[in-house]
Amino acid sequence: MPEPEISHATVDDGIARLTWTSDLTDRGWQAAVDVVRRQVAAALTDHDRVEVKVAVDDAEAQRIATWSGLRREGVQRGRTGDVVVYARLVDDTPVHEPGGFRALLNSFLPRKRGIGQMLVRDADGPEPRVLMCNLTYKADWDLPGGVVEVGESPRVAVTREVEEELDLTIEAGPLLLTDWLPPWGGWDDALCLVFDGGVHPASILQRIVPQAREIKTAEFLTLAEVDDRAADFTARRVRAALASLAGTGPSYTESGR
Repeated sequence: MPEPEISHATVDDGIARLTWTSDLTDRGWQAAVDVVRRQVAAALTDHDRVEVKVAVDDAEAQRIATWSGLRREGVQRGRTGDVVVYARLVDDTPVHEPGGFRALLNSFLPRKRGIGQMLVRDADGPEPRVLMCNLTYKADWDLPGGVVEVGESPRVAVTREVEEELDLTIEAGPLLLTDWLPPWGGWDDALCLVFDGGVHPASILQRIVPQAREIKTAEFLTLAEVDDRAADFTARRVRAALASLAGTGPSYTESGR
């Protein structure tokens, strides 16, 4: 059986790109991995980086790239089709070492977007009212909070977001609700963590300085007003968080249900 065609070529200073033909897997998946691994090692003898670009729908090639020790870096979009970029640097920790293997796994295992939100209540009204924000980038009102940064604690994130968006320093209390959000409106799915922001006088509104880029205004709203101004799943999340706080509802929901 003839050897499959696999080679690397210099595409930029210190960077080699690996290519192979479709017959690479004729001798089996593990044999293909061994061939690619040797080619990667050869390329790194005189390059700092070796990469391969694989079509997003070519699961077999992606598997070969991964188990050859190439870390997934992301998707490169293109007019003729999107590709997944895999690469290895000359100073990457060897895959046979625990740190290198963890880094390899971390490069392709699923990741979910985390959102931290805070449930802040009004102590002065005759019925429960919740602090909600009128956002600049969508018509629906939402709880204060935002996206958790990489490596950031969700509790720290929501406290930071409330201070950045509203100029309010409110330390996040216990976690009330974990709400899974399915893909929606161009967003991937996400986990929304709602923390207790405590009960405050209505006069706290006078201290708010909205971040103009994201927040138009913030108000305490009744549940009926939340139903009217927020997206249906947000309204359900608010009610679910209040129910969890009262001990009458679950601490985990999906789209507020």
